[in-house]
Amino acid sequence: MALLALRNLLHDKVRLLVTLIGIVFSVVLVAVETGLFLGFTTSTSNVIDHSGAEFWVTSKGAQYIEVGRPFPEKKMYHALAAPGVAEVEKLIVWFSPWKRPDGANTTVEIIGFNPDHPLGGPWRVASGNIGDLKQVDTVMVDRFYAHKLGIDHIGQAVEVQGVRARVVGFTEGIRTFTTSPLVFASFNNARRYAGLASNQTIYLLVKAAPGADLARVKSALAERLIDVDVRSTREFSSMTTTYWIFGTGAGVTVAMAAVLGLLVGIVVVAQTIYAATIDHIREFGTLKAMGAPNSYIYGIILQQAAVSGAIGYAAGIALAILVAGSASSSGGADIVLPQPVLAGLFALTLLMCASAAMVSINKATKIDPVMVFKG
Repeated sequence: MALLALRNLLHDKVRLLVTLIGIVFSVVLVAVETGLFLGFTTSTSNVIDHSGAEFWVTSKGAQYIEVGRPFPEKKMYHALAAPGVAEVEKLIVWFSPWKRPDGANTTVEIIGFNPDHPLGGPWRVASGNIGDLKQVDTVMVDRFYAHKLGIDHIGQAVEVQGVRARVVGFTEGIRTFTTSPLVFASFNNARRYAGLASNQTIYLLVKAAPGADLARVKSALAERLIDVDVRSTREFSSMTTTYWIFGTGAGVTVAMAAVLGLLVGIVVVAQTIYAATIDHIREFGTLKAMGAPNSYIYGIILQQAAVSGAIGYAAGIALAILVAGSASSSGGADIVLPQPVLAGLFALTLLMCASAAMVSINKATKIDPVMVFKG
């Protein structure tokens, strides 16, 4: 049966090529649109997700990371006194003006943290080291945004909020979905870049002691800290992502594009597989005339769909990965395609092909064998 299915596919190489092109198109479309959506959702909360903390203490009512407001840093000592707390660090997330070496202006998102205990700091350093940020008026930027920020080498001088600063390192792959690149600095330097008072912070990051009951730690923090909110990292990450997906038009647009890409992909595959089966309708009639049962025809059609789907997926996903890499390296959209997504797309491709084959099976099994001897 398998050999017959393969021969049937290879008999008309032009039809096979057309079938594979349709599947490849749908795989690339679905993969790229899904990757765009995942890239968007990942970049909205990557600072939170990579913070290394279990809890975030935020200003009252802060629904996402970009809208934190200053509060007294003395709350850090109240948090340290809570049972089950091992470490508390201050963090600044603030938009500040950036003047490039050539005098052009842009805006950056400053992330200020403690380089000695880097909760909330950069998680992928490409050159330089985090310890260099302890020097006065220093910053670390991502290579992806270096051109936009006017940076081409370590040691270059810029201005942040009117303060002259020096680049001491590059991160790699730390993207933001906004037009303002992330710039890392020590907490003290960031406080100057943000123009904050000397006794203020924007966030507190809390790390629980090993084995501590996280629910109890959160409750203890909430009892000791007034006029602020205590969020788990997962909760605050979800709030931030939800806001940018549903609270703004950008997230909804990307989500709709992903869904439409999936629907278009299903239609293309269904039409392609169905047409390929109908083109061989007389061959199936011949099999029925020879006494082949319907189950035998079912097997041939499903195996043809599976082989076409597997080949089309392999070519399509390879092309999608090339597109994702090209978009990332050229400064385009961030397309994220993790292994679970690739596996899911493979299963989806086979499912689309099998579903389309099932539609055509109904027609193939109702063939009157007499048609083989007509015309």
